Amino acid sequence: MPLHNPRVASNLLRMRVRDVIHALRQLAPEHLAESWDKVGLHVGDLDWSLQSDPKRKACALLCIDLTEPVMAEAMRLGCGMIVAYHPPIFDPLPALTTRHWKQRLLMEAVRHNIAIYSPHTALDSAPGGVNDWLCESALPGVMEAVSHTAAHGAVATGGTIRAIKPANPSKKERPYKLVTFVPSQQLDDLRYALCRAGAGQIGDYSDCSFSVEGEGTFRGGETTNPTIGQRGRLERAIERRLETIVPAARLAEVVAALMKAHPYEEPAFDLIRLDLPPSSGGEGVGQGRVVTLDKPLSVKAFIDRLKKQLRTKHLEVAVPAGLKKIRSVGFCAGAGGSLLEAAGSVDAFFTGEMRHHQVLEALATGTMIALAGHTPTERPYLPVYRDPITRLLGRGVKWHISKADKPPTSWA
Repeated sequence: MPLHNPRVASNLLRMRVRDVIHALRQLAPEHLAESWDKVGLHVGDLDWSLQSDPKRKACALLCIDLTEPVMAEAMRLGCGMIVAYHPPIFDPLPALTTRHWKQRLLMEAVRHNIAIYSPHTALDSAPGGVNDWLCESALPGVMEAVSHTAAHGAVATGGTIRAIKPANPSKKERPYKLVTFVPSQQLDDLRYALCRAGAGQIGDYSDCSFSVEGEGTFRGGETTNPTIGQRGRLERAIERRLETIVPAARLAEVVAALMKAHPYEEPAFDLIRLDLPPSSGGEGVGQGRVVTLDKPLSVKAFIDRLKKQLRTKHLEVAVPAGLKKIRSVGFCAGAGGSLLEAAGSVDAFFTGEMRHHQVLEALATGTMIALAGHTPTERPYLPVYRDPITRLLGRGVKWHISKADKPPTSWA
């Protein structure tokens, strides 16, 4: 789905960090992340340009782990932004010096105006995210199916899919309605600024607003410098009442954008807290997935499909004695051991890594375990992630997938 503001498409060389984040949030809203996670913008300014060199096209880098070699790669390519799946700032930093590698790379990012954003568990949870992509190994067609609906059920021919830990809509913060008043000729500029700061998002629709014309009055004091009319005199102005939705998490950014973009010296605005609509529980999003197949797979066929999906030659597997067919499978990218029990009675469970005693417990209860390593369950998704980002932003940004980003361990 393209961004709805024509400025993005017509002025590609001015792609800003806020434009990219607006698209990333459409794919993986931050409220879908786990409460312990640190998703969002880690380094940078929303108004930074992605074009570090006027002679080069704006570009950005996708990676799983932001390491010093990855930062060096981003600088060499002239990237104005890095989207790092794992949050580079997770625990509080005791200092910002050159003594520690993570602090050094953050200093380099600031020095070169390279913004850093992390989607992490929001991207795991979202429809079409990492976990849905993993499910393609057992149930081909999942990604295409969830692109048309946010509610899982019989989403693909051959089986069904559900979240292991469905997202809880009640945990989503209540949004606000922003109401302000602006001269008609400045309406589009103000609406654009508010939406780029995070306002105007309703489901899969962006840049949503409403306006109606009316008359405003004001009288400026002796110290004022009114945009319209003169101080000390009652002025009347034809204005537009502009209304738009603001997520609670974006409120400060949107108000700051309002104060910066509004032509008035003292813009009037209201913030109205809204109730959330009733929800069915959000089965289509959440952490982990369980696939139930109409026709079971043999253990070998399941393993072969996993290897093909991940483009790997090796998996660690633990197969209970007597298990021949697999009808139900739990999936979780990264370290998914905490979801094993919540997955319920499944024939197999696939994740990146799991504690030794969790594997023993699964075997004892008749569940096959397949492990691929932590980041090998995530890194092959990056080219898949790049496609919808490119569709949303058009050709304004060249997206590189990091070549320096590698698993920290290898087979010896």
